[in-house]
Amino acid sequence: MSTRVYLDWNASTPLRAEAKAAMIAALDVTGNASSIHAEGRVVRGLIERARAQVAAALGADGADIVFTSGATEAAALACAGRDLHCAGIEHDAVAAWCQTDVPTAPSGQVTLSDPARSALQLANSETGVVQDLPTGLAVSDLTQAFGKLPFAFNWLGVDMGLVSAHKLGGPKGVGAVAIRQGLDVKAQIKGGGQEMGRRAGTENLLGIVGFGAAAEAAARDLADGEWDKIAQVRNILEQALEADCPGVIFLGKDQPRLPNTICMIAPGWKGETQVMAMDLAGFAVSAGSACSSGKVSVSRVLRAMGHSDINAGSALRVSFGPETRTEDVLRFAATYAKAWARTRDRLQQAGSNLPRHKTG
Repeated sequence: MSTRVYLDWNASTPLRAEAKAAMIAALDVTGNASSIHAEGRVVRGLIERARAQVAAALGADGADIVFTSGATEAAALACAGRDLHCAGIEHDAVAAWCQTDVPTAPSGQVTLSDPARSALQLANSETGVVQDLPTGLAVSDLTQAFGKLPFAFNWLGVDMGLVSAHKLGGPKGVGAVAIRQGLDVKAQIKGGGQEMGRRAGTENLLGIVGFGAAAEAAARDLADGEWDKIAQVRNILEQALEADCPGVIFLGKDQPRLPNTICMIAPGWKGETQVMAMDLAGFAVSAGSACSSGKVSVSRVLRAMGHSDINAGSALRVSFGPETRTEDVLRFAATYAKAWARTRDRLQQAGSNLPRHKTG
């Protein structure tokens, strides 16, 4: 039996060795970061070191880094009570706090008329499409871009940026908001006044030190050109799929996009059915955002881009990372092409306008 291949890195990444080591070391640390005795100061030192690691990796020196339980809580802290507007491509965690009345072009690009009252992601988790962020933007979801694309929070001209540890090799359950220094942000979780008075509650030491170590390692990989190699693997996979899967639509190819993401539409073949077929064949892939899996069969992102419900419900996302091998993605391409050929023939026989599978 072949080893399973994990191709759902945009949903969550494997835990980096550096993060695991930092978390194991922190298991033996006693004390509360709010205590002023020696034990408390040790914990405070570890948290502040991690804060500096995340800030450095984000290019957010001088900004305030507020740790949260993840990007969803970070979105609440950044967006609540601000009367923001966004496009339909935003993650649910951001869209929940905004009026989703900003149009999205078929390319996946968004143009804002009022950046100061808007939220706009840097990269989309489903299509991989990267936005050109306007200066003065209120909030940006940097979650998918962090660690994969070269950028600096301080260069973006954004008030607040959201990030999550488990998207770049850190543990689940910890995230952060980068806040432009001097910006007034009201706490959504009130209590003891931790995190500069912006997020009460005893800090998640294990998660935070894991996040810091993962962010530092991710920045090092990016600087070393690791993601340029990953982009080459993506291109190899995409070329193989294009050659053997006629009728499949590939999104974002003519746009700036994440180096590790392919989003494709096999018209008429439900996304969740594709996921199950590939799962049985040993490949972990996704029909869209992991946070929406099992709840919505039609991608809200693709609908915002103008796709029909049939096409928006027939999408598959393949995403990978530094551990993904070329031979694994080629095996996926061959498996997917065979499954699509069988499905397309059935759709054609059932009266679809899709062309029959060409053999040979």
